[in-house]
Amino acid sequence: QVQLVESGGGLVQPGGSLRLSCAASGSIFSFTGMSWYRRAPGKQRELVARITSGNMTNYADSVKGRFTISRDGAKNTVNLQMNSLKPDDTAVYYCNADRRSLGVPLAYWGQGTQVTVSS
Repeated sequence: QVQLVESGGGLVQPGGSLRLSCAASGSIFSFTGMSWYRRAPGKQRELVARITSGNMTNYADSVKGRFTISRDGAKNTVNLQMNSLKPDDTAVYYCNADRRSLGVPLAYWGQGTQVTVSS
């Protein structure tokens, strides 16, 4: 059973920075990709950033140039560095990992970590 545990959320002022981490119970290289999603109050969950096993990344337009996703294979973590935070970034952030097993797509989710951007 894969477990993903997020950390690093909290309260930050507009313009500030936070770094989220997602610790996986197994090797992160066993996954096709790992992603960060978020769900803001009253809104649908949206993809924030994704990194593949080949180290390719993609970002939501709203966070390009401000957020950076990265992997640390030694620690089995995927990180999200968030800079120049805005109140619109306020949401619960979820870590996601995906892979295929015998052709069946599998997805795993963490419990989420709250990020609040407010003065």
